[in-house]
Amino acid sequence: MLDGVSLDQLRTFIAAADEGSFSAAGRRLRRAQSVVSQTLANLEGQLGVKLFDRSGHLPVLTDQGRALLADARAVAGDVDLLKARAKSLAGGLEPELSVAVDVMFPDATFTGAVAAFQKEFPATLLRFDMESSAVIEPVLEGRCSIGVVGSWALMPPQLTHEVLLTIRVPMVVSAQHPLAAYRGRIPNSLLAEHIQISHLDPCDMSVAVGAFRAKYPKIWRLSHLGAKLAFLRAGFGFGGMPLHTIQADLANGALVEIFPESAPTGGHLIEMLAVNRTDSPPGPAGRWFIDRLKHAEAPPLARELAQSQPVSAATKVARRRPSIRLLASKRKRSR
Repeated sequence: MLDGVSLDQLRTFIAAADEGSFSAAGRRLRRAQSVVSQTLANLEGQLGVKLFDRSGHLPVLTDQGRALLADARAVAGDVDLLKARAKSLAGGLEPELSVAVDVMFPDATFTGAVAAFQKEFPATLLRFDMESSAVIEPVLEGRCSIGVVGSWALMPPQLTHEVLLTIRVPMVVSAQHPLAAYRGRIPNSLLAEHIQISHLDPCDMSVAVGAFRAKYPKIWRLSHLGAKLAFLRAGFGFGGMPLHTIQADLANGALVEIFPESAPTGGHLIEMLAVNRTDSPPGPAGRWFIDRLKHAEAPPLARELAQSQPVSAATKVARRRPSIRLLASKRKRSR
């Protein structure tokens, strides 16, 4: 008998429980009260339980009825979701959207887009792979339909790309690191005496950004951006970090920006790109997601942070130290 339970019966049950009377449920469903009453009687017969106590002026849910009402709502809701998803798929909407994202992309911008996407496309499953520079491969292999990567990446001809936003990547060290006291441009020969901390794999980088990946003999390569930041704070070496990840460290003096002679003033500006296979363009959901990332508020680029924030005590101490150049000069005169 349970196989004969219909969605119409469940919706009538829910309407009667919500409205508190069979007549009100009939008005909501645009049916006669007698039809509502007979539909519920048939449902009770098929389920083998009494859903309403009809002894009073108005029907009242029984204990069994209250227990089954939640299940009825769940079933009706699942059917509505099924119908909505089928309608979307019939219109070309992707059932799933997989995105590979480089860790350099601003977290706040990305999570904001994800939250908006879930509201806009509840029927599309969103799946992520968070990577450290290795974003191109999963897109090429078809494991991800969209990649979000920096402009340092090698761009095979099979991929189409578009610019989302630009981030600034200053070179920084701990305030306690010897390079923090250097004033002006730091020669590459001096940088080569210290450890460079990187999270990018040179194999994934384009020759177009050769200046960004200056080859220093001492290099520690970490696959996790958070670990790289921890190493920089600990004073193990120097390295470039996205400005949006180190604003607090620059403001409180834990990290100090340095200026290599081979780097542009203010640090490197890196474009974050959305990529996809040219033969597999994004569908409606993917296109919406890319556009959302593209029009999101970009993180700060220039040096307004340093200009607007008060100089911390740690930074003042670092600035009072004799520069490395002056120390070297004094050693030569003493000889």
